[in-house]
Amino acid sequence: MLALVAALIAAWVLLARAPDRRGPARRLPPTAEAVWPHARRADVPGVLPDGALYHPAYFLDGRVSVGTASDPGVVRLVVWTADGAVRVLRRLPAATAPQFAGFACAGGQLVWAESATAGDGSARTELWRVDLSGGAPRKITANTGHMLFFGSEYDTVIASGRVYWTADAPGDRDATEVRSVAIGGGAVEVRTEPGTWTLSAWPRLASAGSSGRAQLRGLDAARVVTVDTGGDLLDRCGPTWCRVFVLAGGTVRSELMWPDGSERRQVTDESTTAPIVDVAILDRFEVLCGTTSTLAAAIGGRRLLVYDLETSRLVRAAEATVSVFYRGGVLWWSTGTGGRSVWHTLDLRTV
Repeated sequence: MLALVAALIAAWVLLARAPDRRGPARRLPPTAEAVWPHARRADVPGVLPDGALYHPAYFLDGRVSVGTASDPGVVRLVVWTADGAVRVLRRLPAATAPQFAGFACAGGQLVWAESATAGDGSARTELWRVDLSGGAPRKITANTGHMLFFGSEYDTVIASGRVYWTADAPGDRDATEVRSVAIGGGAVEVRTEPGTWTLSAWPRLASAGSSGRAQLRGLDAARVVTVDTGGDLLDRCGPTWCRVFVLAGGTVRSELMWPDGSERRQVTDESTTAPIVDVAILDRFEVLCGTTSTLAAAIGGRRLLVYDLETSRLVRAAEATVSVFYRGGVLWWSTGTGGRSVWHTLDLRTV
């Protein structure tokens, strides 16, 4: 179901390229450097020391990353450390169209989902893990079902020594499998839940509803919280905050609220989009993209904004961003393209 991630990204790109219909220029929000001078930042080249194009998929901290390197005929999954060392985890033929997603880390163990196309054209998805202190990667299981990926940091969750993920229930369009396996491998446990659910902050499930409605519930309880935005477009909900888009005067205004409808607040009065799936990361920061300068827009970039719920302040993280991602406390984005691309990180845990 990696195609779903591509669809979500394509939809964001279309929104991000929407023409600027704003009125007179507004005062820019302050920069992240000015507001958070002690936050950890780093710049990571888009090319490995050996010349291969590099795309980070997960940051262990602001400078140590896990990502893919493209070589002629081969795709490598590597760890690139702050001292420049490159550790190869996996090496797969490019002809199998390998894709890596669902990264999660706990207790020094890195887990990911690996999808590739078999010789008969069928796709397979496996879970793998590696001890970050050393040793070869090991396959956890190939019994992943029709694994679902939404581009969320909760696509896979590690809890109490087990790895959890969601999958389509075979033959039932209105049911979701919550699957889990011990991080060391073994039998896969399958729990089928009526409805369409995604994993959220453990141990909760969230459903992305339509018509301004969604539901939240715990895996260990039958109580369901129904979210109602009063007709506005509900983008996504977590246990603490929900993201709402309000159409106002030709612009799409971003707002946040608690699942019970209270504590609703306007993040910005300008037209913005959400470049990442997860809402109010770390229960504090909402990440948005807005219109940037004419020059930056000409090369396809967007202004990267971060709203701090703790201070009710909108902060400008970057201009001319091309791609934006978040996992495990680290926000990262790219500028430039191809061999000239650079990845920039902001460790929000250090703000």
